[in-house]
Amino acid sequence: MPFLGKDWRSPGCSWTKTEHGWKRMVFYGHELEDSNRELDLKEFPCDNNEHLFVEDICELATPKRRKNFYNNNTKSQFSFRDKWIYVQKGSTKERHGYCTLGEALNRLDFSSAIHDLRRFNYVAKLFQLIARSQLTSLSGAAQKNYFNILEKIVRKVAEDHYNPRLVKELLQDLSSTLHSLTLHVGRCVLVGNVNIWLCRLENILKWQQQLSDLQIPKQMCTGMSFSDLPLHMQDKILYNLSDACDIINLGQATPTLHILSENRMLWKRLCHFHFSDKQPFSRNLVLTKSDSVDWKLMYFTLQKHYPVKEQYGDTLHYCKHCSILFWKDRHLALLLKDCGHPCTANDPDSCLVPVSPQHFINLFQF
Repeated sequence: MPFLGKDWRSPGCSWTKTEHGWKRMVFYGHELEDSNRELDLKEFPCDNNEHLFVEDICELATPKRRKNFYNNNTKSQFSFRDKWIYVQKGSTKERHGYCTLGEALNRLDFSSAIHDLRRFNYVAKLFQLIARSQLTSLSGAAQKNYFNILEKIVRKVAEDHYNPRLVKELLQDLSSTLHSLTLHVGRCVLVGNVNIWLCRLENILKWQQQLSDLQIPKQMCTGMSFSDLPLHMQDKILYNLSDACDIINLGQATPTLHILSENRMLWKRLCHFHFSDKQPFSRNLVLTKSDSVDWKLMYFTLQKHYPVKEQYGDTLHYCKHCSILFWKDRHLALLLKDCGHPCTANDPDSCLVPVSPQHFINLFQF
């Protein structure tokens, strides 16, 4: 049975004829995108031994039943596993509508990304920027998904003790935004019942207390520790850090690391890394009595005026040829030469642009 979707290039769905009429076949493990229907999947025999199922589509009879279906033991009504999304900024003959920040937040697989250490900081920073300025632009479903993923982030920090400082800053910014919206701006800008937001505020306070009480256990090390490394190797490790807070915190561990963390050349390299392209760079030099630059003081002086560079192990990528935003799987890229999305360019790698968290938000500002 031929069927065309909204996009005329789409092959549509697979249908089969039964004694009760035409029914759609669904591959096992794939999630259905229609959030307004209840699905009753039944196994359907197939010649090629593929796991196919046939769904009985039943419209929800009343709004009350629909509401119970969404809220009854469900974390989110969206469960997409997509690795890419088409970023559409206007209507065309082939596609109607446009892509929003909430849709990207729902459809891109951020739940799995937080379990990858290379992507954790990226997702946490993106959520922090959304908490500061973009929370009210999200739809109700996107806000629900946002807090569900945020709960997973807090749980991962509590279990793995990974980068609690960044998540504490995220929760502090989110708490400040919600207090400002509920007290000063008004609750009309928030989607949903006020009791839902009061419950979310309570959860944020609970998460903040949980991270404040977090105690990182001291691990018994039977082999070589960081302090056992030669001084030149410890110094080289410090030179590879791009976060000033990490350098200062590491310097508080031992007297030797404190001396290495105060190295003048270390802070000079840090200043040039973050602010060498900022103008005017030379006018903000902080001179000591001996007419030599106090590079540590200069770093924190420049930090007040300019944003620091951000480094992430892995980021989202944007294909300029296809206008697709996607996670690039480095394993598939090495083994199968898969660029991460259905690209039609002759040289897909030349069209890819890494997307910073701020660039991600800018893509959906029309």
